[in-house]
Amino acid sequence: MSATAMSARAASKRRQELVGALFVNIMLALICLLWTIPTFGLLVSSFRDRDAITSSGWWTIFPHQEFIKASTISLPRTTAMDQPITIPELGVTVTDAQLQAGTPLPDGRSIKWESRRQRTIAVSTKQWTSNTNFTLDNYSSVLTGKTRNPDGTIQSDAGTDFSGPFLNSVAVAIPATVIPILIAAFAAYGFAWMRFPGRKILFTIIVALLVVPLQLALVPILRDYVGLKINGTFLAVWLAHTGFGLPLATYLLYNYISELPREILESAFIDGATPFTIFTRLILPLSAPALAAFAIFQFLWVWNDYLVALIFIGATPNVQVLTMLLANMVGTRGQDWHLLTAGAFISMLLPLVVFFSLQRFFVRGLMAGSVKG
Repeated sequence: MSATAMSARAASKRRQELVGALFVNIMLALICLLWTIPTFGLLVSSFRDRDAITSSGWWTIFPHQEFIKASTISLPRTTAMDQPITIPELGVTVTDAQLQAGTPLPDGRSIKWESRRQRTIAVSTKQWTSNTNFTLDNYSSVLTGKTRNPDGTIQSDAGTDFSGPFLNSVAVAIPATVIPILIAAFAAYGFAWMRFPGRKILFTIIVALLVVPLQLALVPILRDYVGLKINGTFLAVWLAHTGFGLPLATYLLYNYISELPREILESAFIDGATPFTIFTRLILPLSAPALAAFAIFQFLWVWNDYLVALIFIGATPNVQVLTMLLANMVGTRGQDWHLLTAGAFISMLLPLVVFFSLQRFFVRGLMAGSVKG
C-alpha cells in the first residue's frame, strides 16, 4: 500500500473518530439537559408565589416579549354586545367574541375586555419583560405555616414541620447505606482473594438475588418482623434495605476489589499482616471509588424510598420519613403547587449534596472490572 493511500486511510479514520466523539458528546449533553431542566424548573417554581405559578410557567423568568396593558378605553354603558362594536379611539370595529379572546391590531397592539360589565377595554403593547418576583414565603409556609398576604398581613395556617421527617430520613438513610457497604466489602474481599469450598456457587447465588423482585419479599419479611416485634422501628427498615442492597453491593465491590494489584497484597502477607489488617489498611482505602459509587446509589434509593418505609415503619408522625410527608402534602395540599415545589426541593437538598460530594468517584466506581487485561 502506498504512503498516499495509508495517509488517506488514517485521515478517514480520524474523521470517523471525530464524528463519533462529537455524536456521543452531543447525546450526553442532550441527556444532561433533559435531566437538568425539570430540576431547575422545580427550583424556580419554589420561589414563585401562587398567582405567578397559576398564570405563567417558570420559564417566563427569562427575558421574553409579552403583552402588557398600556391604557384603558371606556365605552358607553349602553354599548350592545350582540352587534359589532366600534372603538373610535382606535378606529376599528370588532365583535364581543373577539374582545373576549383578545384581538391584535394592525400596529402590533392588542385589545381585550378588561371588564365586560363596565364596558372597559385594555389596550396592551408587546414589551420585553421577565417575571423575577421571587419570594421565600413558600418555604416559610411549608416550614412554619405562615403566609404573607399581598396587603402585608401575615396569615397563619397549619404548617408542615419538615424537621422531624427530615431527621427521620437521615436516621434511616445513613445506617441503611453504611451497613450494607461494610458487609458487602467484607464479602467481596473474601470472594476475590480467599479460597474456600463453594466460593463460586455462593457468589452465583448472590448475583442471582439481583433478579428477585423487592415486592416478593415484603410480606414474608413483614411477618417475621411482627413475630420479632421490631416492626415500626428504624432497625426493621435498616435490615430490609441492607438485605435488598447487598447483592448489588457485593457484585459491584467484587469487580473492583478483584482487580486490585496482587503484588500489594502479597507484600502485606510477607510483612506479616493479617487478612483483617489488609482489609482495613489496603482494601478499603483502595476501593474508595467503588464504595462511593455504591454509596450514591444506595443513599438515593433509601432516601427516595416510600414503599419499604411505609410497610416497615408506618406513617406514625414521630417516625415518618420525608417521602411520606410529601405524599400527605399531595393529598392535603394537592392544588398548592407553590408549596409542593418548595417541599420537594427541601427533600432534594441532601441527596444533591451527597451526589456532588462523591461524583468524582462515580464513574471510576461504575467502570470497576469492566476492562480486564
